[in-house]
Amino acid sequence: MAWRGRFRARFALTISASVTLFISPIGCSEPGDNGALVTIDAGLDAAPSLDVSITDVSVPLDVSMGADGSPIDVAFRDTSAPDAAPLPQCPTEMNGWSSGVAAFRAVTEQWGLLDVEGEYLSVTDIDGDHWPDVLVRKGGGSDDFTRGGIRHKWLLHNTGEGGFEDPTKRSRLFASTLNPQPSFGRPGKVLVSGDVDNDGDLDIYIGQGRTDSANADAETSDLLLNNGDGTFTPGPRDSAARFLDTPSNPAGVSFVDFDRDGLLDLWVVHNERSGPTPLQDSLLKGDGAGGFVDVTHALGLTTVAWNSVFSLNQAQGHSWGWGGVACDLDDDGLPELMASSYGRFPNHLWAPSREGEAVTFENASIASGYAFDENQDWTDNLSAQCYCADEPTAPECDRCPAPEDSRVCDGLRRAFGPNYRWSHANGRQPFSLGGVTGTTVCTDVDNDGHLDLVNYEIVHSDTGRNSDPSQVLFNTGQTPLSFERPGIDETGLTRTDESFFWDHGDMTGAVFDFDNDGWPDIYIGAAEYAGNRALLYRQASPRRFEELAVEDYFEHFRAHGVAVADFDRDGDLDVLVGHSRFRCEGFEGTECAPNNQVQLYENLVGNHNRWLQLRLEGGEGSNRSAIGARVSVTANRVTQTQTVDGGHGRFGLQRDFMLHFGLGTACDAEVTITWPDAERSQQTFQVEPDQRLFVRQGQEPEPIVLRP
Repeated sequence: MAWRGRFRARFALTISASVTLFISPIGCSEPGDNGALVTIDAGLDAAPSLDVSITDVSVPLDVSMGADGSPIDVAFRDTSAPDAAPLPQCPTEMNGWSSGVAAFRAVTEQWGLLDVEGEYLSVTDIDGDHWPDVLVRKGGGSDDFTRGGIRHKWLLHNTGEGGFEDPTKRSRLFASTLNPQPSFGRPGKVLVSGDVDNDGDLDIYIGQGRTDSANADAETSDLLLNNGDGTFTPGPRDSAARFLDTPSNPAGVSFVDFDRDGLLDLWVVHNERSGPTPLQDSLLKGDGAGGFVDVTHALGLTTVAWNSVFSLNQAQGHSWGWGGVACDLDDDGLPELMASSYGRFPNHLWAPSREGEAVTFENASIASGYAFDENQDWTDNLSAQCYCADEPTAPECDRCPAPEDSRVCDGLRRAFGPNYRWSHANGRQPFSLGGVTGTTVCTDVDNDGHLDLVNYEIVHSDTGRNSDPSQVLFNTGQTPLSFERPGIDETGLTRTDESFFWDHGDMTGAVFDFDNDGWPDIYIGAAEYAGNRALLYRQASPRRFEELAVEDYFEHFRAHGVAVADFDRDGDLDVLVGHSRFRCEGFEGTECAPNNQVQLYENLVGNHNRWLQLRLEGGEGSNRSAIGARVSVTANRVTQTQTVDGGHGRFGLQRDFMLHFGLGTACDAEVTITWPDAERSQQTFQVEPDQRLFVRQGQEPEPIVLRP
């Protein structure tokens, strides 16, 4: 019997008349790490001293094992074959990142991005060539495509040769539906991608505010269908996604298949306050041809106007939306819908349930812990303390201490007037003691198999510790769905502020593994206030983060908007960052650039560790862009979990459709994909690292050959 090959396994040894070895795949390990690394050379025709069963294949082998029965990693080959070559060894020593090593370098000019300005960024792939393209918006105004005209939006095509080209005008993605001039573009700041018609290319939804639904001269939101040739055509004119008959102002949009019928739907979170109250958020069901119908109220997603303190405290009022996200948090096959709110008002989380074919939603904002944290002590708010010092007989002011520093009230009075930044009637209510949540990212931060949430928040020094900071909400994995917030001190997501009054303007951010060690890291895009800059925290141990010195990544002030992808496809994740000039008066120079120029930072160190990239395509019963698919990758005894993103966060952030996993020193990995169909179809396969694979649902993975 001639057999050649390499086999790695973890063995559990049972001593009996014979030895049976049960195998579960693992990555390479070093000698002494839960077992020894052993190479057995044996002719398979040789007489055995022990009878060994390996999975369902029985072969005779001469086996020598430790007396303690510890697990052993085994590599073996058949030396009875005359041409058997020595097996290559899997090196376990890699040149991973360490403190003091620059992880990124600026390559903006080299990639042809000079004069591209933006604050809102999302990744797409307009031509399906597996090179990540980018949608960039500076505010979202109308574009003048004549030479020297003012631009607000860019569709940037990755050439695959270390640069971007600008086919925006030619694509007609932003062609105005009201102005026939080809040099005039339409407005729209919220952009997300998904294959709405399941034809194999990504369509793009443009969210545009239109609060006066009777104004026929105002552009509406719209779906643009990809023609497959680099151009786009507007979708159906009577679609509910255009909000023709109702006020709208999309601030967060997510493609999602909420009922798992294989057709993409839209979750739209609105920002506009129409009079004294915000707007109703919208769930729109897709028909697979580009049309949508509004199913918000029919499925139980109704919220109410701001006319009741009780309803606001129960997160039953409309969200003052700043961003949206949809993901299956409890892994039951149905995605939750979330709206992050401005103004310290409650965030919303809608939990789905299915009865037969019908899916309905229940408000789980408070019960889950997503609405706001548990700190409801308003007395450390400096504005409240100053107010109570002026009005000591006001309700509950007898338990509110005076400010420790006498300068506080003078400064707040000058900035905000005689009542400071405080409403004594509402400021003590739970509904106004949450956070100003710009973006929520859904991902498994601590590699425990449960999708967590990372909230990016605006916080001011005078609001006190009751204001929710940027932090991780760890999924407990319990039923019903719930989160725990250990806080920034426990997780290390703190920072030092030298100014007397400080402001954290964390509105956008990302969670990604910059050094490919297999553990997600957290990037915070802090913008719009003095001293705000990009921050990067490495997950040094499970649930514990350490801030990188700015010299180790990049100094980028007023960092608003982020797009993370392996833009050069070299095996690590690069970062494109926008720039905000809001509140820049008096801060010109290093902190505030002359315009909103974006900056691209190339990753220099991630591919010193191993990696794996996967692009998925849904099949029967799933949406073709595989939005909502859940992918788990196990390597080096660690399991990472990611989902295909349909858009999230403030004004439409979106991750690359090519999922990226850092594998550390692993020599192999096991991949399990749970597809977003009603049956939750699964497939599992083994892979080697340092490759990118295309996986069609139900088929064997295929290597991706990149073409410029």
